[in-house]
Amino acid sequence: MDGVTPFPGGDVMPPPAPLAHPVQDLRRAHRDPRAPAWPPARGVWWRRAATFVPAVTTTGGLAWAFADWLSDGGMWWLEWVLLALVTATFFWVALSVATATLGLGCHLLHRRGGVRGAVSPLDVALVVPVYNEETADVFGNACAMMMALRDAGTVHRFDLYILSDTQDAAIALAERRALATLRRALPPGLRVWYRRRLDNSGRKVGNLRQWLETWGGAHDAMLVLDADSLMSAGAIVALADEMAADPGAGLIQTAPLVIGSETVFGRMQQFAAAVYGSLLSAGLAGWTGAESNYWGHNAILRTRAFADCAGLPRMPTLTRRRGALILSHDFVEAALLRRAGWAVRFLPGIGGSYEEPPATLIDYALRDRRWCHGNLQHLALLGTRGLHVVSRFHLLHGAMSYLLSPAWFILLVIWALLGNGPDSVISYFSADNPLYPVWPEMSGVQSGMILLFMYAMLLAPKAMGALAVLLGEVPVVRFGGAGRFAASLLAEIVLSILFAPIMMVQQVVAVLRTVAGIRPMWSPQARKGGDYGAATVLKFHALETVSGLLLALGIAAGLVSLWLLPIAVSLGLAVPLSMLSGRRLARLMATPEMVDPPAILRLARASRAMFRAADTTPIAAE
Repeated sequence: MDGVTPFPGGDVMPPPAPLAHPVQDLRRAHRDPRAPAWPPARGVWWRRAATFVPAVTTTGGLAWAFADWLSDGGMWWLEWVLLALVTATFFWVALSVATATLGLGCHLLHRRGGVRGAVSPLDVALVVPVYNEETADVFGNACAMMMALRDAGTVHRFDLYILSDTQDAAIALAERRALATLRRALPPGLRVWYRRRLDNSGRKVGNLRQWLETWGGAHDAMLVLDADSLMSAGAIVALADEMAADPGAGLIQTAPLVIGSETVFGRMQQFAAAVYGSLLSAGLAGWTGAESNYWGHNAILRTRAFADCAGLPRMPTLTRRRGALILSHDFVEAALLRRAGWAVRFLPGIGGSYEEPPATLIDYALRDRRWCHGNLQHLALLGTRGLHVVSRFHLLHGAMSYLLSPAWFILLVIWALLGNGPDSVISYFSADNPLYPVWPEMSGVQSGMILLFMYAMLLAPKAMGALAVLLGEVPVVRFGGAGRFAASLLAEIVLSILFAPIMMVQQVVAVLRTVAGIRPMWSPQARKGGDYGAATVLKFHALETVSGLLLALGIAAGLVSLWLLPIAVSLGLAVPLSMLSGRRLARLMATPEMVDPPAILRLARASRAMFRAADTTPIAAE
């Protein structure tokens, strides 16, 4: 490799190409003078109206029905709280249904985009930040992507940078062995670089900052990948083509499909993403337009624009002490890019973008604790000056995705206390106790109708996703055939209903830990699934188990509505369900990528095997 600059410890990097990456002031609006003027997306406001008006209208109708029921005998403070919780939680359900409906409309209309004609060549850096990861998987995926790009025949130039923040000495040694294997495996002309930071200050943000300020100036764009990211050459080239064709784009995000898991919980996520996720992604792309969001990986960014406009400060603080790191940095970086005048686009139509899901329910919950801490920080950033209203909504939505779980939990408790009218747990509330309302009586039929309506709204995106598959271009045979698809659909719905209450309680725990100031540990995701014994699982799910048993006792005593039995069963069986989530699954919930693996996935698996076999090979002399 020409121009190689060796660093102490075996790092191999090109000559420096510094690029300034100033920290942004959140109290002052900023416009990048380099950002070109660009027309807004055509029809985006109509699509936003088509999404938000039905969501608001449906929520208003439900709120009116509840208010009419609760106002019998006057509205007390607790009834106002109940009405507010119902309205707040249901709006996000209605918004999800409206987004999926918009996505279904786009699907039926075959809305497609793409680059036409010649594009200017870009110098693109594929940037892979890693931290104590499975080395063979990281380098195997990287090797597969570079080999695929070699055969793609693109006008763009690609360099691969593996930016290690690894602190484990054994893993660091494995990375250097893998680097030697990678350089031997790739043909001449493919540029691969590796750097390890001994001081990993700033975590992923600090890792990328150090790369930008030292080598970022050599590249027009950077494609940010996670340790488990895998993208086909077609997807990578399509992203580069889109950025080359749109000078106003500062960031273009793909919709990664989850692949690679053989566990019950992983298969459930993969099947849901393949069947329902495409509609939600299409709808989201439809109403966000040029004010889309960033998920931190599998996206291409204009290097100079990102460096100039998205440098993150510490969290705002009322004291003079140094603030904390902004953890969920991707949402904020996208908002800052849009604030500066750069378009942030979401293109779910670009296929061949993949990532791996958490393998078990516990692994998912542990990842959620980290994400919860970061997303709740967004509430303190809503007042950032100059943000577009849609960017503020993304920040709010990120926080609400976790705050909704405590709201649902409180509603569940109230619903359980209301029970069966005069036989409820709180039947002692009366006019003799003026601090509490006389609750209006609700029949079992009324309770059932409300719960059925809520379940119907929650299941509506799934039904639309299944319809889109049946009407779409991907034959059902790619899901294993019609019978297997129907069985998989039923299995995913049943499992999602069983897991949802457990995940709700775990998110309540995550919110409470954040409020209490318990900071999540920065650790790599257990992508293959943790090995958890029965005692560990029982300790982890103690709150769900106790809650489920109390609900079951209330139902058995006739004090709690029988309609809450599914939730009681889910919570009471949290431990065996959690252990089931990590079991290997043979046939159900297959996706097209499992039935007929794409070429890039087959190449990545072969490359991973090569790196595992070469793990004990001595490092060749440079």
